[in-house]
Amino acid sequence: MRLFLVLAFFGVLSLSAGVLMSGDDQDVDWLIAGGLFGVALAGEGARLWLRRGRAKSHESSGI
Repeated sequence: MRLFLVLAFFGVLSLSAGVLMSGDDQDVDWLIAGGLFGVALAGEGARLWLRRGRAKSHESSGI
């Protein structure tokens, strides 16, 4: 649920930035919007990867 909320928030934020950066065209600057959303995806992926790595390192050795 948290992942969905974070990605929805950054999706709206990046789309808004794309609209604002488009200028007088009244169109979306998809390069900026996609780039910002890509950064959000990479950040969330890194967060999940680090969280899983920490969880694996704390597993019991089974002794």
